[in-house]
Amino acid sequence: MYLLKFDWNPITGIDIIGNFKLHFYSLMWVVAFVLGWYIMKRIFTKEKVSLEYLDPLFIYTVLATMIGARLGHVLFYQSELISQDFFSIFLPFKFKGGFEFTGFQGLASHGAAIGIIIGMYLYRKKYNYKSLLWILDRVVISVASGAIFIRIGNFINSEIIGKVTDSSFGVRFIQDEYYKNQIVQLTGINDVQKAYNAVTDNPQFVELLNAVPYRHPAQLYESFCYIFVFLILWYFYSKTTKRDQTGFLFGLFLILLWTVRFFVEFVKEPQGDEYIDWFGLNTGQWLSIPFIGIGLYFMFVYKPKTAVK
Repeated sequence: MYLLKFDWNPITGIDIIGNFKLHFYSLMWVVAFVLGWYIMKRIFTKEKVSLEYLDPLFIYTVLATMIGARLGHVLFYQSELISQDFFSIFLPFKFKGGFEFTGFQGLASHGAAIGIIIGMYLYRKKYNYKSLLWILDRVVISVASGAIFIRIGNFINSEIIGKVTDSSFGVRFIQDEYYKNQIVQLTGINDVQKAYNAVTDNPQFVELLNAVPYRHPAQLYESFCYIFVFLILWYFYSKTTKRDQTGFLFGLFLILLWTVRFFVEFVKEPQGDEYIDWFGLNTGQWLSIPFIGIGLYFMFVYKPKTAVK
């Protein structure tokens, strides 16, 4: 049973120069967006939509996702940044406690969802070739594929970790348990990565290793589930006539993705200050419920007033 438990102490990026580090988490975002672009290109080609609309759609999606995700994180989980480190909200740098390039960190999926919907609305106002729901019905397929890689990026970063578990499947997140300055002080090793490695490899620091609890790899749970969300959406789009039912795929996406998020939240640690904690449900769960409700509406209630162009 111990084969299902392991220690997680990865290299999280490549040092380029000075304080600049190319984070693998950032690369996962790049993979997500590039894969999404190819999926949408295939959809546009299949439905004989001019590819001249594809690149603007890509730009709107990227900007809407990143801005929405960042603002969502700040508003829902880390509002203290507004007063303590304001410019870090909009820039990939940390200024408080010393300048540091952090890359894309502190992003909320609920904010990203709201951002994408607003972004697609603005995109549709400028490029009026299909209805807004036609666009959303197809964009969500790309979004579902991208979510797989974002959660893998979270796992690489040892963030959005799960709760402590005594089950046969657990991960010890070394870099989450000990902060950089802390691990240097505890080991006496100035190189941060070597200090982390010493915890897992050097018997001298076995007590530090044993102090790290096994946790649910919540990021991997989500990533695995999102594979099925993507496959289900792609099946309904490519193998059924449901793609012609306006709003169906958009609604199905909302139900599937946020239901996954709702249940995985039970094994997640809080992502920040829990502003909402009612009836045993946390902020992420309460924010997911309206999306599920909207999904049910578009799947089973919504009827378009006019035919899709």
